[in-house]
Amino acid sequence: MIEVKNVTKKYGDFTAVENIGFSVDDSSIYGIIGYNGAGKTTLLKTCAGIYKSENGEVLLDGESSFNSNHNRRNLFYIPDDLYFLPNAALKNMAKFYKGYYPSFSEKTFENLIKLFDLDPSKRLHGFSKGMQRQAEIILALSCRPKYMLLDECFDGLDPQKRNISKQLLLEYMAESGCSMIISSHNLSEISNMCDHVGLINGKKLTLNYCIDDLTANYKKYRLIFEIEPNKSLFDFPEIKKVKIQNNAVILTAMGDSKEIMNKLKALHPVSAEVFGMTLEEIFLSEMEDESYDIKTIFEQ
Repeated sequence: MIEVKNVTKKYGDFTAVENIGFSVDDSSIYGIIGYNGAGKTTLLKTCAGIYKSENGEVLLDGESSFNSNHNRRNLFYIPDDLYFLPNAALKNMAKFYKGYYPSFSEKTFENLIKLFDLDPSKRLHGFSKGMQRQAEIILALSCRPKYMLLDECFDGLDPQKRNISKQLLLEYMAESGCSMIISSHNLSEISNMCDHVGLINGKKLTLNYCIDDLTANYKKYRLIFEIEPNKSLFDFPEIKKVKIQNNAVILTAMGDSKEIMNKLKALHPVSAEVFGMTLEEIFLSEMEDESYDIKTIFEQ
């Protein structure tokens, strides 16, 4: 299990992430989403024990991830910006990791090389970005870690290799009981792979839900009234966003849709409809900046 307990990480006076907490069970994948610069990479590096948090801690099965050789031998971190030893080939990196990870599997390494059709004797710096990603996934799975942290690990992969990589990670998680945290800009990947998701917005974790619960309970509502309603009518704790255009109202809300609809119908709209939302729609709703009107950008 991975436990992130009220973690705050700063760079000097700048706070990158603040008071973030969640847990990842065995055989579970937690997805982290957020805009560029939200602090996803900082959080993963803190979880990996690369950074020390100013407040809070990250525990791997009850033991701190920072300065723990035992935990580091059971954790593999795939960064967004990949690094390989100078002039190293894939077989050299395998030898390097084999000396560090006691659970390294030569058989898994050979099987994955054949699956991805990579030449283990060629220099990795001569590989394309996508091939380097494949090489790092091969090394990560060959080390057979108990914890995996993956930062945009599918970036640069073609659709076939992306699908293979996702299947491999899911199979490894199911077979080994590995706990994984994945950061990705691809929300369809998060929704298809992860069982829980966290949204970092404004340095904090503003959503932390089981994906099934989130998509089941986060809904959009469309109401029509005879006259334009006052926004104060919709001051319910479940309601997150309210948009009024003349006599039409669009709401987003998190909670029991039947209870919310009953409250809305008590306002006597002419019509009321409820719609499901995808993870991408939920993300955009949570991240929406209402401080500007994009229609005014090109006004002269």
